[in-house]
Amino acid sequence: MSVNPFDNAIISQSMLAAAREMGVKLIRSAYTTILREASDGSAAIANVHGDIVAQAELIPIQLGPIGMTLKAMLKQYPAETITPDDFMITNDPYSGGQHLPDVYIFCPIFYTGRLIGFSASVAHQIDFGGGAPGLDPGASDIYQEGLRLPLTKWSKSQDWDGGPFEQLVRANIRVPDLTIGDMNAMFAANAIANARVTQLCDKYGEATVTEVMAEMVNYSERRFRAAIQQVPDGVYYGEDMIDDDGVSDEPLLIKAKVTVAGDSIDIDFEGSSPQVRRNLNSPYSCTVSAAVTVVKSILTSPDIPFNDGILRAVRVSAPYGSILNPAPPSPVRARLEANYRIYNAVMRALSTVVPEKVIATGFDTLTAACFSIQRDESYSVYLEIFGGGYGASQHGDGCDAVDSPLSNCANTPAEALDMEYDFFRLERYALEADSFGTGKHRGGAGFSREYSVLKDGVVFAIYADRHRYAPRGLFGGEEGKRGYCEITRNGVTERLASKSIVTLSKGDRVKVFMGGGGGYGDARERSPELVEADICDQMVINGGMASAH
Repeated sequence: MSVNPFDNAIISQSMLAAAREMGVKLIRSAYTTILREASDGSAAIANVHGDIVAQAELIPIQLGPIGMTLKAMLKQYPAETITPDDFMITNDPYSGGQHLPDVYIFCPIFYTGRLIGFSASVAHQIDFGGGAPGLDPGASDIYQEGLRLPLTKWSKSQDWDGGPFEQLVRANIRVPDLTIGDMNAMFAANAIANARVTQLCDKYGEATVTEVMAEMVNYSERRFRAAIQQVPDGVYYGEDMIDDDGVSDEPLLIKAKVTVAGDSIDIDFEGSSPQVRRNLNSPYSCTVSAAVTVVKSILTSPDIPFNDGILRAVRVSAPYGSILNPAPPSPVRARLEANYRIYNAVMRALSTVVPEKVIATGFDTLTAACFSIQRDESYSVYLEIFGGGYGASQHGDGCDAVDSPLSNCANTPAEALDMEYDFFRLERYALEADSFGTGKHRGGAGFSREYSVLKDGVVFAIYADRHRYAPRGLFGGEEGKRGYCEITRNGVTERLASKSIVTLSKGDRVKVFMGGGGGYGDARERSPELVEADICDQMVINGGMASAH
């Protein structure tokens, strides 16, 4: 590399700072609680070839395949055909995207008339059409899940800002002002990247900046390969399962074969369940993202930038037509349930060779809960993502009541809900005692949220998992508690299936319970001081046993 080390350090760190600033701009400019409060969005900067060089530390699952999506876009719209006024957009799970609510917007970065890179943002839209507001757990194909945007290129001045493409989007969603507002936040975030990269080019020159962008990718690859080389060569196996497909009670198996050879890793999901007719299928790009994310989290330090360099050292394969590489038009809305079982299966495989680096299975489930109501010609939609307790490790207890590692969303405060919604109320939000697996180190505690319904005709939809199969401990650690969802109406409480949609009436009450993580090691080796602390904090009430609910 011809750039001196000092300029390289300044430019590369400035690029990372710009990506983080994009993330802040995206969140602070948002209209919906899912983006403004829960931070369900991400941002990145790519070079002219579509390689991601820097990204905000927001949602891992959204960012893993973002380069795959951009490169697919550039095959259709070569770089030499792009103008400064263009933007590219997609949410197509079968062209590198995730699921339909996750919309990707790419804007070109030009300097003195020359294309030098791209800004990229992605945000989870609170509603993007489909069979039910927010989410439809009963969708049997992708067409029922919402408005599908292929890999397309548009003019911002002509097609957006009241233009025909914006009108098309508005006409197909239930909360157009909120959704368009969040998409404008994405454009604002992308504009930050353009401004910051332009400033760097003004100061250091275009050639120097683009050389550093390429070196950032190479740097991540070198460090990632060096980390892999510390793992003994071999073939390692792990598996986990999804409770069911939302139709039958049969579990869905996720099997991982992890092969370490020198400075590369091969992850093969042969033997995993076939694709299903409900929305639990994982697009291949999401499968790659989940697999790469867990390997990076286990083997590397957090200071290695997560960019396209890492993807060069990992090969991921999944049989076409399986739940981890489905054929269109399979529905994919709840793909994170399968992605978390990828995370768990690969983690368990590597636990046999690097036990000091892994964690026990956490609750590791995306629980998506949605309340909505129709008022005359408009809708009000609330959607939130819940996590649970992390698994314990050799080094300490699991983290209590956080979102799961692939999602990384924040919670929506009760005050924000009170300001935004008048048809339900959050009545209780609490850590749950005895929800974790015991061990030398215990799992993180789970939590619950309870809502009261304030009007008739409220639709409640949920998709979740870990209602049948509890998070497993490691090396003698106990299981965490399973999750559940229940509705109380007219004094009678009933359990809902983990993938359900129901209509509620005023006075009904909904409880969503997220379990805790598995324990690590023999509970008899737990420090008496830690046991006493859990008792004093009222985290252990029934003897600390984490039997399934």
